[in-house]
Amino acid sequence: MRALLSKAIGGPETLEMTDLPDPVAGPGQVVIAVKACAINYPDVIIIEDKYQFKPPRPFAPGGEIAGLVESVGEGVTDWKAGDRIMGTIGHGGLAEKIAVDPSRLYRLPQERSFAEGAALILTYGTTIHALLDRGHLKAGQTLLVLGAAGGVGLAAVELGKAFGARVVAAVSSDEKAAAAKQAGADETIVYARAPFDKDQSKALAEQFKVAGGKAGYDVIYDPVGGDYAEPALRSIGWEGRYLVVGFPAGIPRLPLNLTLLKSCDVCGVFWGAFAARDPQANNAHVEHLFRLWAEGRIAPRVTETFPFERGGDAIAKMAARGAIGKLVVEVG
Repeated sequence: MRALLSKAIGGPETLEMTDLPDPVAGPGQVVIAVKACAINYPDVIIIEDKYQFKPPRPFAPGGEIAGLVESVGEGVTDWKAGDRIMGTIGHGGLAEKIAVDPSRLYRLPQERSFAEGAALILTYGTTIHALLDRGHLKAGQTLLVLGAAGGVGLAAVELGKAFGARVVAAVSSDEKAAAAKQAGADETIVYARAPFDKDQSKALAEQFKVAGGKAGYDVIYDPVGGDYAEPALRSIGWEGRYLVVGFPAGIPRLPLNLTLLKSCDVCGVFWGAFAARDPQANNAHVEHLFRLWAEGRIAPRVTETFPFERGGDAIAKMAARGAIGKLVVEVG
């Protein structure tokens, strides 16, 4: 089989297409023939050794897949060859086959494509955990979403609307604003590209405050970080919840006096650790997502697909923060 491997620390240009022996399903495992692998920001930083987890090299990036069960190992009774699957695996998805623990897999509905299946669990799973468990978002509240045209951003817009919130989507271009509007955002903000000086930061905070209204935001969903974080925090409402999701623009330093003045919470969102620590709660969230998906209230937006040979290009586009929605590599 072929796999796109990280053999040395570096960017997507360092990935190498390599022939490997086919994996064999051990006890309690299934072998998946990968058909599609979605690309997410962790795939950018995992090959640079900047992610929370550092797999031993060589490894294939790609943590979100869809495909077919090819074989099952001893003790596996819930799956059989030919079953359609989708799921998250941490890494290893940019390979034609992979042996995995089936507890991380879900059944891909017959009416959904492999690209759609690969694009759902990580972004929407992160976001439903963030909004409900960490943000305690309620109907009628106001939600600000930064980076609202990316994979997790569009998921936050859709889920925010599904949960009855007023959603303000903040993005970096008119094209991205249109995508957020299409996903259901009530209002959009187009902000400039960082870095910001003091006056620019103050102006952005005022933009956020105007869109948020006098009461400010009940929940702020931040998968961006960097110079955007402090202006957003300044627009939060009394006892609001600021959700820390990711840092593609850099790790911010927040003035903690703002949290005192607003009596607000700054909440970390680490979905992978949550799913590992409380799989029952995570599975309940995924079931909720499947219901919303079936009802047409959420739908992963796959905006570009790449052939397997160009998997590195998909990661490069994600690194450049140029993606709208989800990027998917067609592996099988």
